[in-house]
Amino acid sequence: MPRSVNHVASRNRRKKVLSLTRGNFGARRNVWTVAKNTWEKGLQYAYRDRKNKKRSFRALWIQRINAGARLEGMSYSQLMGALHKAGIEINRKVLADLAMNQPQAFKAIVDKVKNA
Repeated sequence: MPRSVNHVASRNRRKKVLSLTRGNFGARRNVWTVAKNTWEKGLQYAYRDRKNKKRSFRALWIQRINAGARLEGMSYSQLMGALHKAGIEINRKVLADLAMNQPQAFKAIVDKVKNA
């Protein structure tokens, strides 16, 4: 009895991975073993960098809030502590956007915190 091998499925699986590595340099796009390793490593990087993206944006927001707070005569940590003490629940993303694009609104928040 001859051995039954599903060539159609395995070829389609390989074609799918090779199409996903389109745009890579040299053997990374057309040699099966190299392309498969490249694709798997790319998935690892994507998973890792989805986490790092959140970290990077938080750092950017903190820098922008700090710059806006220093224009108002406070440091970032003083501002965040005062916001917490005053019971103002506003996240860093919104604060950073206000500091960049709406300086008057940011100043109003800082003044409210200073007076509280």
